[in-house]
Amino acid sequence: MSDVYRQSYQQAITKVEPRPQYWLIALDYIFYIVLALGLVGFLYYLYTFRAYAILYSPFLLQAAGTTITIAIISMVLATIFGFIGALGRLSRFALFRTIAAVYVEVVRGTPILVQLLLWVYGIGAVLSNAGFDPYSFAFQLLTPLQENSLVSPQFTFLFYGVIGLSFNYGAYLTEVFRTGIESVNKGQTEAALSLGLDSRQTMRHIVLPQAIRITIPPFTNYFITLIQDTALLSVIGVIELEQTIGSFADPLIDSNAKLFVYVLGALFYLALCYPLSLIARYLEARMARAY
Repeated sequence: MSDVYRQSYQQAITKVEPRPQYWLIALDYIFYIVLALGLVGFLYYLYTFRAYAILYSPFLLQAAGTTITIAIISMVLATIFGFIGALGRLSRFALFRTIAAVYVEVVRGTPILVQLLLWVYGIGAVLSNAGFDPYSFAFQLLTPLQENSLVSPQFTFLFYGVIGLSFNYGAYLTEVFRTGIESVNKGQTEAALSLGLDSRQTMRHIVLPQAIRITIPPFTNYFITLIQDTALLSVIGVIELEQTIGSFADPLIDSNAKLFVYVLGALFYLALCYPLSLIARYLEARMARAY
């Protein structure tokens, strides 16, 4: 009886199994075929304008180096601003909380381009009238090292551009860090304090390692956006990737060639940003193993 029952049960299962939906399989094949055709067409497009790619790529590569350098320096400073702002938002003193809140809301509530212009032509002009010139300061600082030739004539605009970007993104990172710190269970802080750790040791050894894991995805997203926002520095005269792309594309009369230069520039931005996404996924997966 058991064999008969087993056979009837298997037959019942076979009867209720859904039929394969062939139209979904067909759509999958169509998608990959279209994707392959699009890739082949794009490669042919690059091959057609290969002369422009060979001519402009070395200059765009050099400009990409400037862009990533600006982005890294700005992100380091933004991380410092963000961490200080997060500590201010979490402070026990109302004055610090108010200052941090005003900083976050004012910066996030105004366009970044306006802030950059304010830093260059507003705060920069005030400091210049007071006798502070970033270019002269950097030139004199590197003179004893005989490296003052590395100071670019556009250093002043570059200096205020980096400060403007880092100050802006520091406001966003303030909320990222604050959220990451507050997401750690307060019971762990209380347990650390009860074991004899002071507040600084608790923050360093208990809270921050867990908060970093939580803040990696939004931190990476803001870093990628910062790389793209370095293009705004072209408005204040900084020669970076976007400025270089425009200087090559704008004089061209052929609209197809002009479009190709912008496409080529977009590929350089993609080459800068996509590896960061891969690194973020790796770090997120690596740090998630402990949890």
